[in-house]
Amino acid sequence: MSLVFVYSGVLGGWGFSGFLMSDGLSSSLVVLSWWISLLMLIASQGSVKGGLNKFSLFSGCVCVLNFILMVSFFCVDIVWFYIFFEASLVPTFILILGWGYQPERLQAGMYMMLYTITASLPLLVLILYKFELCGTSSFLLKNLLCEYWSNGSGGWSSAVGSEVVFCLGFGAFLVKLPMFSLHLWLPKAHVEAPVAGSMILAGVLLKLGGYGMIRVYSYFCLCGYSVFSDVMLCLGLWGGVVTGFICFRQVDLKSLIAYSSVGHMSLMLGGCLSNSSWGWQAALGMMLAHGLCSSGMFALANYNYEKTGTRSLVMSKGMLMVSPYMSMWWFVFCVANMAGPPSINLLSEIMVFPSVLFKSFWLFIPLGLMSFLAAVYSLFLYTSTQHGGFPKFGFPYGGMSSSSMLVGFLHYFPINGLILKSDLVCFWVV
Repeated sequence: MSLVFVYSGVLGGWGFSGFLMSDGLSSSLVVLSWWISLLMLIASQGSVKGGLNKFSLFSGCVCVLNFILMVSFFCVDIVWFYIFFEASLVPTFILILGWGYQPERLQAGMYMMLYTITASLPLLVLILYKFELCGTSSFLLKNLLCEYWSNGSGGWSSAVGSEVVFCLGFGAFLVKLPMFSLHLWLPKAHVEAPVAGSMILAGVLLKLGGYGMIRVYSYFCLCGYSVFSDVMLCLGLWGGVVTGFICFRQVDLKSLIAYSSVGHMSLMLGGCLSNSSWGWQAALGMMLAHGLCSSGMFALANYNYEKTGTRSLVMSKGMLMVSPYMSMWWFVFCVANMAGPPSINLLSEIMVFPSVLFKSFWLFIPLGLMSFLAAVYSLFLYTSTQHGGFPKFGFPYGGMSSSSMLVGFLHYFPINGLILKSDLVCFWVV
């Protein structure tokens, strides 16, 4: 893949090559996939090479997953997008089962597979039905399809057809995000997955849901008023508030980060359902910001687990006295998690707020609560792990290795450096 093809969309245009296409949305997420994949290979050296598992098989599984994600983001045909969208589950399932930590990883993998496959079957039916009506499934012919769909073809009125499309088409992506009430598979998968599985799951795989929502939104031309869309918007935002409170009850480090991902994806869902190009651009910025921040936090949680042997917030107190370098990285990522300046998390939240408030001004209540709770549980996470008495573990604790410092820096630099070139993050041609 040439660099010209990859960056053609970032520079403002479209790149098209028969089976594949590129614009700012797809190329940004592909670059994020490559970036996270490289960092997760570096972060997994200690846990994979130190055990009996084969690092070559592990690397091959990661490469296959990365290829599937790249084709999913670049695919021009919605049928092929659906195929690769579902195919991404297979290497993820292998990562969880093959390199997970506990026997419960089988249950976590089954939860993930059943949730995602069950929710995506109605989407397949809808895609095939639309293909039979229109004779094409290309994303690039959406203007022709809009006219065809708005004429009420197939015996549906436009209002009823829009509601049916929302119910059938968005279920797969709401589970993939995941939206609150459809999120039960995510904490289990994160807790049982190895560090590579958690990093790629939070960093890229959840973004397939947001990417699919934006593409399907434009493909089925759902540009009018929809009751289902407003219901999902309110449920997602208030679910993010509830998730913020759930974070306070967590004692597992990875579980807390997983629930915080649900809250941040609720904000991204608000941008997707705002029915505006500004909201979609804000959703892209939120996806990139959350992908980098959550991946870095899962990498730190893994380093914490490797050194202390526990993910408990009660047992791993006082890390500031033992490893100041790790404490520094925890601080900068917690600040980014609460959308502190100068991170792109702050930029994306500033862009999401007006796009959601244009739908209804009363939505400032859940938006304000989500921002406040994000700051509170981020500070709670930092103080619980870094402050307190002397750590409870008895064996000597070494400092952070050079590879660990590199992983932290390569997560941190894009989060705070891309604010200087924000058009690479948010401003793409819709």
